[in-house]
Amino acid sequence: MTDKQQEETKKEPTIEELQKKIKELENQKSEYLAGWQRERADFLNYKKEEMKRIKGFLAYVGEEFVLKILPILDNFELAEKKLSEDLKKDESVKGILQIKNQILDFFKSQGVEEIKSIGEKFDPNFHEVVEEVEVKDKEPGIIGEEDKSSSSPFAEARVIEEIQKGYKINGRLLRPARVKVVK
Repeated sequence: MTDKQQEETKKEPTIEELQKKIKELENQKSEYLAGWQRERADFLNYKKEEMKRIKGFLAYVGEEFVLKILPILDNFELAEKKLSEDLKKDESVKGILQIKNQILDFFKSQGVEEIKSIGEKFDPNFHEVVEEVEVKDKEPGIIGEEDKSSSSPFAEARVIEEIQKGYKINGRLLRPARVKVVK
């Protein structure tokens, strides 16, 4: 062999060295891949948590907005109750009452629903008693065995009049209905 050939054979790595180098590179590749996969999973988890947090924040903001609009709706309800039949037929009044209907439609789209009260049994989770009245021709509601344990003094009462409507948003109480109950 010539000196040149000997130098070339010395420079070329052996098969064992190449296999060792391949193994090192595969280990390094596996480490990098595992690290990348962990970081990607962490990022996706972070993204889900942030979306949940943002949705909660937006729901809270939506509830606050609805609570600020409710007095306007209350005033529409009060005004509509006091209108005579002749005025209810007036086109201008119909237009104004249409605004009330638009607010109700908007509330529906936001998951707001009215709490049914009149004639219902008093429920402390959804009603706030403002007055207890005694009516001769009406009897208080009769409670079942499962309801007797209720801690409310109005557990047997029926709602006779609604002073202010109550609302739920997405199944949760937004504002309790203020009611009068029969003793």
